[in-house]
Amino acid sequence: MALVKEFKEFAARGNVVDLAVAVIMGGAFGKIVTSFVSDVIMPPIGLILGNVNFNNLFISLSGQYETLEEAKKAGAATINYGLFLQTVFDFLIVAFVMFLLVKQINRLRAGEETPPPSTKDCPYCIATIPLKATRCPQCTSQLQVA
Repeated sequence: MALVKEFKEFAARGNVVDLAVAVIMGGAFGKIVTSFVSDVIMPPIGLILGNVNFNNLFISLSGQYETLEEAKKAGAATINYGLFLQTVFDFLIVAFVMFLLVKQINRLRAGEETPPPSTKDCPYCIATIPLKATRCPQCTSQLQVA
């Protein structure tokens, strides 16, 4: 029973739930980026490079085929460098977005940092005094210097 209780405490922690949500969101975001790259980014790049369809850039290792689909139907071994280029673009976009996200989070965290305290309470009269004070101005008690 102790193991079940310990597991419940582990699973109920905020970090585990946050991680689960992040993994699900990351998977959905990956699909969006893949679609963005293959449907929005690559067609204009292909047009600029002379009507190149990156889905059809491959090297057949066993015969001549017009399209990658024909080569796959024939069971030919291929090197699909066009699909690899699309995957590289996917990665670069995801990495850039993650960089921007982490940069934004770090900026927000930097603003949250509180400065170290500059005052303390007198142990005798509870008056607020500067940290470097050696005597309380309120009760005139001698203070220990830390």
